[in-house]
Amino acid sequence: METAIIITTVLLILFSILAVYDGFYLHIFKYRLQDHPESRTEHLTHTLRAVFFPAILYFLFLKQDCQISFIIGLVVFTADLLVLGIDAYIEKDSRKFMGGLPRWEYILHLFVNGFHFASIAVVLSLKLKYGNDGIIIMPSITEYQNYVLFHTVAINLLPGAIMIGMLHTLLCFSKTRLYWNNIRNTIKCC
Repeated sequence: METAIIITTVLLILFSILAVYDGFYLHIFKYRLQDHPESRTEHLTHTLRAVFFPAILYFLFLKQDCQISFIIGLVVFTADLLVLGIDAYIEKDSRKFMGGLPRWEYILHLFVNGFHFASIAVVLSLKLKYGNDGIIIMPSITEYQNYVLFHTVAINLLPGAIMIGMLHTLLCFSKTRLYWNNIRNTIKCC
């Protein structure tokens, strides 16, 4: 199980790097999905997922010794999975303004979501044990040797994840979207 802690830590790091590139740089900064009427629903799905991630990080990855927190994490994870399905379904129509979703970005989405859900699957494998009495929730993984590394990475991802969720939420409103676009227009690169 020590290897599983290291694997989920690496998956979280890979997910976070690619998610910032995709969710912030491409979706918000470069393509400005929030500004295109046909992309507003896609932006809303991204907003929900950006809000769900810190909750998943906290309740499934960080919060230990509490079965209720674990159940909350599972509920948020399930909601995230449903919203991902909606996002994937609407994405083709949402990107008509740019000629559709570029193939390379589609591949990027596969990797981002693969790392995201793989990290969750590994954490679930650590926290769910199967015994003679059925499935037992073991909400604490603090006894594993590499838990400190895992916890350090996860706790340091939380503030950035919250900020990305807040930015997505603020960009759902026209006034803050206008303010963001004024700031964005002063940047002459990328």
